[in-house]
Order: sequence, then structure tokens, then C-alpha cells
Amino acid sequence: MPPRGDTRGGPRGFGGPARGGRGGATRGGPPAHVTTSSHITTVGVKRPEFGTAGRPLPIFVNSFVTTIPEGIIHHYDGMSILSSIVTCIDLLFTTISPVVISPSEKTLPARLNMDLIKELQSSVAPQIFTPPVVYDGRKNIFAARELPFGDAITKEFDVSLGGIRPDTGGRGPKVYKIRLTKVAEINPEVLRRFIAGDQSHDNTVLTAITALNVVIRMEPTMKYPFNVRSFFTNRETKDIGSGLQLWRGYFQSVRPASGRMLINIDISTGTMYKAGPLLNLCLDFFGKADPASLEPRKGFPDRERLRLQRFISGIRVLTTHPGPDGTVQQTPRVVKKLSSAGANALTFTMREGGTMSVAEYFQRTQNRKLQFPFVICVEVGSGALIPLELCTVPPGQIMRKQVPPEKTKDVLDFATKKPRDRLQSIKDGLAVLAYGQSEYVRQFGMHVNSTGPLQVQARVLNPPVLRYGAGSKQPTIKPSNGSWNMVDKRFFRPAEITGWVVIVYEQQRRFGENNAQSMIAGLTASLQDVGIRLPQNYTPLVKWENGQGRIEDQLRAAGGEVNARYGKPPNLVVVILPEGGNDIYTAVKHFGDITMGVATQCMKAQKCKSAKPQYYANVSLKINVKLGGINTVPDPSSVSVLTDPHNPTIVMGADVIHPAPGSDGRPSFTALVANVDSDTAKYIACSRVQTSRQEMIEDLEEMSKHVLSKYVGYRQHIEKKAPGAAAPKRIIFYRDGVSEGQFKQVLEKELPLLKKACDDLNINAKITIIVVGKRHHVRFFPQNERDGDRSGNCQAGTVVDRDVSHPTEFDFYLQSHGGLLGTSRPAHYSILYDENNFTADALQSLSFALCHVYARSTRSVSIPAPVYYADIVCSRAKNHYDPQGTLNFSDSATQVEGSQADNSLDAFRRGFKPLHPKQALLMYFS
Repeated sequence: MPPRGDTRGGPRGFGGPARGGRGGATRGGPPAHVTTSSHITTVGVKRPEFGTAGRPLPIFVNSFVTTIPEGIIHHYDGMSILSSIVTCIDLLFTTISPVVISPSEKTLPARLNMDLIKELQSSVAPQIFTPPVVYDGRKNIFAARELPFGDAITKEFDVSLGGIRPDTGGRGPKVYKIRLTKVAEINPEVLRRFIAGDQSHDNTVLTAITALNVVIRMEPTMKYPFNVRSFFTNRETKDIGSGLQLWRGYFQSVRPASGRMLINIDISTGTMYKAGPLLNLCLDFFGKADPASLEPRKGFPDRERLRLQRFISGIRVLTTHPGPDGTVQQTPRVVKKLSSAGANALTFTMREGGTMSVAEYFQRTQNRKLQFPFVICVEVGSGALIPLELCTVPPGQIMRKQVPPEKTKDVLDFATKKPRDRLQSIKDGLAVLAYGQSEYVRQFGMHVNSTGPLQVQARVLNPPVLRYGAGSKQPTIKPSNGSWNMVDKRFFRPAEITGWVVIVYEQQRRFGENNAQSMIAGLTASLQDVGIRLPQNYTPLVKWENGQGRIEDQLRAAGGEVNARYGKPPNLVVVILPEGGNDIYTAVKHFGDITMGVATQCMKAQKCKSAKPQYYANVSLKINVKLGGINTVPDPSSVSVLTDPHNPTIVMGADVIHPAPGSDGRPSFTALVANVDSDTAKYIACSRVQTSRQEMIEDLEEMSKHVLSKYVGYRQHIEKKAPGAAAPKRIIFYRDGVSEGQFKQVLEKELPLLKKACDDLNINAKITIIVVGKRHHVRFFPQNERDGDRSGNCQAGTVVDRDVSHPTEFDFYLQSHGGLLGTSRPAHYSILYDENNFTADALQSLSFALCHVYARSTRSVSIPAPVYYADIVCSRAKNHYDPQGTLNFSDSATQVEGSQADNSLDAFRRGFKPLHPKQALLMYFS
């Protein structure tokens, strides 16, 4: 498990004893076969026991056992790397201004830092740095011996890279001052105690794990492009156009487990800028070949220039210059922005007076006549303007911006590998990682078992029995490898369509009357097959509309026509979309969810033209729950935890999504989803807007009160429970999107808000908090083909809570879905708080069952349905804004800074509109 950001404290009680008469912080002492010492403190719940349910199955996991170093590790703070001589002169500047850049003013790139430390060890002070130290690229340096600084704990070094630079007027290269300060000694014994369950996860453990990660990553990061925990090689690449190339990479992370230290290894994908002339990259971005397309005089639009600028800003380029000795030298520069005029139209004032264009400058000073003088220039970090044709993009530069949506499929195709092929790639990666040949790994005394991946004992859980409605030939069904079908089955509670209308936004010549009637017939047949009631002798109104018009007015007018014809407005609006109709979709959802409170169902015209009954059956799943129906429920015998009449249970799912990197001024969105029925199949949702990139949910108290009130009201008024029996006695809170370093914040900030909501409503419920993690690299692989499913993955229900799990805390990995493409990812469940005293088997079977009640499919999904719904609700938050408004959600929106960003966030808060009251008890998000 990756290191946590906080020292573990004492028991987890907040505000006195837990409700229900028992302290929910530490769960008492674990059974004898879980060897956690009683004095150990944890952030999450101590493991109560291991699970036993299910069929045993040996599998492979992509982890490799490593030894723990024997000797003391010496920790140095190397963050004080600063440039002592920085010359601001550049091609078009006429003055020299030496300045000192401090770390607080400028953070140097990690790659530059690595190069400086390499130069320091090999050339500047090899007598001090033999054997070599390891460095994380930022501030941490670890040494296998104490560095000979004499009596001092701090030592400074001057380091420079390269020789005389032509752009410094012959003054020589930049000199960087590196100050190292010894901060600690790490005894690896703390790791041995930690994995044995005899040591709390404090800062010493955190730092020791960090040190081992830096050790194993040092060799590849010195050789290859790297990104935090992955590095990438050009052994396997794919050109995907738009100036981008994909490289295969390898992820590695040291993780403590029960009784051993492991290195988790996986393959990863890096998106790189295409190497070569910068001009070619810019042309490739637009899919063009003629440089004239980048000439402002020939109509190169400003909006396209800004789109290209967003793409290449921050990229490192090389420019060539004649050296004083006649040789050609290269200088690295960072692109800041693009000029609005061509090189021959951009002029600057000379130091001696007069003006000169950029094109003339290069002709006169370097005898370089530009081949494309009308093409725009780049402005680099120092302010210099350089023609595109004189810049070269070096290979191996990671593109750290969001991948363009149209390239997502290419990335997925490259990243997707069948389990057997993925495992083989991981094994092959061991040769690239070459732990045995790494002088760093050897110096620290680590030995990695590279003979093969770890073999662990998994269990395959029994799936829940699902119950369908009256009239089904098969009222209950047991899924097979996470899959089942709707043949001869009716929904558990079918909804009723009292009136509907069809609005087509595809051109009538492409989707005509015959297409519309065929779609209506197919959809009607599927709706009737599953039990949804439709009005007798009712012909839905069909209208063709222009997607460039005001969508809301068009929908409102169509509803008015239906009302005039049949005497009542429709309760379902079916919309047929053209390709690329995302803006229309957003406007339709805003109309249905926010403005009018009516169910809407969008379908693509192209899908409908060739649709088979299965397509409309899947659409029926969504329509039924949007209208208040229930598709299926888990049989009470399968999930006694949820259906115990003496302990009514509400299951919540919570999530936060953040804006894309670089999208300053845009907010984060939060969502809370919860069931309101006794069968945990009917869910409601609420969402909010909050401070950008803040992970903890600000409005959790208000949101919790909303869903708790709806739960109580539904059970009283719909299920006719007595007032005293309507409130929940158990709350199971699944939290998505939280990193392991933020677990403590969930307990300190979100748990009190949830408890406060209960107190305000006089609800005395015991709370269990479970974090569901998806962003990890643990993968399961069947040892034999016969043990896998048709995709080669482990079967749905494969659970592991030994061998790769946390040494002391209650967690498990569960692969709850059947495989389709590539290698399935199990979800990682960490139990942070548990007043309900659940067993491992109870929480594992409960979580597996909740993966089967996702209303939109007849397959189990990878995470519990309420968590999945919360993720969807977050993503749909833009539907809460007026589609005709000025707030921009597109990836091409201009970015803002500082106070502008604050004002923009305020605008997003003001513009966020609440859900229509009619949708409050409906699964509008399905």
C-alpha cells in the first residue's frame, strides 16, 4: 500500500463514544489468527479476520517479493537547488541581467534536477558520492552510507551542465547551487516490524517506503522519460496523429503487505509529443501538410492559433546556433506562446536604434534565410521569438495535458492487452527494470525475486440471486460470471408511460418517417416485453427540429402539442441525436432534469437505424428507472445484511470530480447517491459545486440530510412503514475518489458532517465508511486457462484479502465483473470506520451484491452501484447550467488566472441550478 501522508494517531473516536453504545474506532482486539499487536494504531479499521466464503482459487498477482535493506539509510533534503547565475539574455534581448532564482520563485523541472545530481555525483564530487545516492527529482536524497561532510550536516556544491553557451555572450553555462542537508537516519527494521503487524504506520514507515521507491526508480529515471511512478521506452510506440505518439511504459511501486514487502509492476502508457521539426508537429496537430496553412496572411484563424498554443505551451524545443569555434550548438528552450504574425511581419527595436523583423534578424546574424518567412513564431520562456522552422522537438517529451477526446479510442486500443499478454509484458519488463544490474538497488542491499509473479490464494464468491417481477417465466436468476439476460423476464416494478413524444435532431433526409416509425415499433415492443405500461391506441407525436435553435423552446412546444392532442403532457421525451450532438444532449438533459422535471431518453440516429431488439431492451432498462420503476432487486436470502427488517439500511455512494489539468477557474463537482427503498435498488441523487480541486465534500451535511429525509419519507409514504421504523439504523457509506493519503481527512472532516446530519434528524444509525479505490495497478491473472472466463480474466467475484493486502488494516481486492476487453481491474476496498462490526465475509458479499443492481445493464459492474451512480451524477453536473449561458465547459476554453479564476468559480456557484422537485425521487441519472 503506498505511503500515507499523515502519521497515524490514536483510536479513531470523534466526539466521544460511537453511537449504539460501542466505540467504533478500533473494533476491539482482532482474532488470534490476525497477528496485529494490540498497541498498534491505524487510520482505518484494524483487520477483524480474513474472509472464508467462496471457492478457493490460486491466481497470479503482478507483484514481486523484495527484501528489505539491512543497513541504515541516510536521508538528505536536496530541495535547495537554485540557479546562482541565470542570464536572461536571449536572441532578441539586448541586455544581460544576472538574477538569483530561489526555490519559492521557480521550481526546476525534475529531469533537469536529475541531470544536475548525476553531474554532481559523477564529475563534481565523486569522492563524496561513491557509492552513488538516489534522488526523487524533487527534494529527497537517500544514501546507503553517511556522506562525508565532516562535522557539518549541510554542504553546498556548484554544478553546471554543458560548455560555453552562445546565448550568454561567452559568459559560460548556468551554475546551479545545490545545498544538501542531512535530516534523518532510517532504520529499515521499522519496515520489518510494520509488515509483521508490530509497528504503527508512522512517519518513519512512510519515509522508509519512500526511500525504497526512490531506490528502485533511480536507474530507469536516469535513462528514460518518466512520470512520477512510471517510465517509458520507445521499444513499442504508436503514432496516433495530431502531433502525438504513444509509448509503452512500466509502472513500479514498493508496497507493504502481510509479512513481506512487494514491488507492484504493471505496464502503462505515455502520451508523447512527436519528435522532429516543430513545424511538422504543428502541421500534424491540424492534420495538414502545407506550411502555408500556418500563415496569418492566408487566414490562419486566431481560435486555431490559440488551440495550437494550448497544445504546445510548455514543450521543450532545441534551437541550433553557430558556436564561437565554428561548431553548431543546441540550446534547449521552453515554448510559452505563439505569435499572432509571421516572422517577416514581427519587428523589434535594435539596441543601437532602428527596427528589424525576426526573419531579417536570422538572415543578418546567422546567415539563415527562412524557408517559410510568413509562418508564425514561438515565444520562448525568456521572451525571444523564434521561427517554427528553426525549432526541433527532442524525443521522449510527455504530453501532460488532457488527451483530445477524439484520440481516446487510440489510447485505449494501445493500452488494452489481454491478461496473458499483459502478464507476459510485465515479465518482459523485468529485463528492462534490471533490478539485479542496478548499482543503486545493489548498494542498498535489496534483492528482488524476479523468477515469477506472486502466487496467492483467492476465493470466488457466490453471486447474489436476483429477483424479477410478476409475470416473469423465471422470477429469480443467478448470474453466471457477472452476466444474465432479460429473456422472458419482467421488471420487478414496471413503470407507466402516460404519454410520450419523439423529437428528431437528425436531418429528415438521413432519418426519415420510416426510420422514426421503425424505432417507435422496436422500442414499444421492448417496453411491453418487460412490463412497462403504455397508453392504449396512442401514437406518439414525431417532430423534426433544428439543433441550432433553442432546444428548450422546441421541447416545450412539443410538450404543448401533446397536451393539446391528448389532454395531458408527456411524461417521457425521446430525442434522436445526430453524430456529435453533445450540445443538444446537454440542453435536453437540462430541460428534463432542471427546467421541467420530465424523463428524457436520448438515442443516436445511427444506432436506431440498425438497432436490434437487444438495443431497445437496454434502453428499456434506463427508461423504467427514470420513470420511477425498479428493474431488479437482490433476493433477501442473498444479502441479509441489507434486508434485515430489524436493521433498515441506507447505502450511500459519494464522489468528487475535478477539472482537467490546466483548467483553472472551473469548479469541482460533488455527488451523493443513496437508496430510498428497503431493497436497496431505487436510488436518488444530489450534487453540488465546490472549490476547485478540493477533495473533501463541503456540503456533505446538507446533502446527507436530503437523502436521509427522502429515505424516511419513501419508507413511510410508499412502503407504509410505521414512523418509528422508517429511519435507518445502519448507514453504509461508500466513498469514491479518495487517495490513501487522504483517508484521515475523510474521518476528520466528512464523518463528523455525516454524524451531524443524523443528529439533526434524530436518526440513531451506526455508520460504516468504505473507500472504493480504482486508481491502482494491482491485477489478477488466472494460473490456468480453465480457471479464467472467456476473456482470459479471473471470474467475477474473485476476492483477495491476504498476501497483497495491508499488514494491519481491514481491506480487500474484489474483481466483481466479468471481463470483456483487456485485463480487468479489481476494486480496492478499505474500511475506514465501522460501528456495525461487520465481518470480512459480510462486507465482501455485500459489496459484490451491490455490483449487481446497476440499473443500466444486465451485467455486474466493477464497483458498487451507488458509487457508480455518484460518478455519473458528478459528470452530469454541467447539465445544471443554462446551455444558453456564458459558462464554458469545453476543453478549448481560455484558461484564467488568479482573481479571474476566483471570480469564475463564483460564477459557476451562482449559475448552478437545483434539480427539479419532480426528479427528486427518480433515477434521472440512469
